[in-house]
Amino acid sequence: MNADLNIINNKDLFSPVVFRSDFNNFEAINANQAWSLFFTAGKEDKELGFEPEIGRFFTNLLIAVGVTGIIWGLFFTQVR
Repeated sequence: MNADLNIINNKDLFSPVVFRSDFNNFEAINANQAWSLFFTAGKEDKELGFEPEIGRFFTNLLIAVGVTGIIWGLFFTQVR
């Protein structure tokens, strides 16, 4: 069996995505890539797919949790 892929000399094959030579050339990434990197601890940037709705959902969920925490703190920590 002849494999064209040289697994032993390919240092980018098993390394996290953020440390691969072709990943970060100061290009902008979308929300799906950012959340995929967050959830997989930098191992994969295409785990959530290519549809932008999932990335927007997690971003809006994070904003909603933050706003809810601020409102909760303002209303329920007042000394009466």
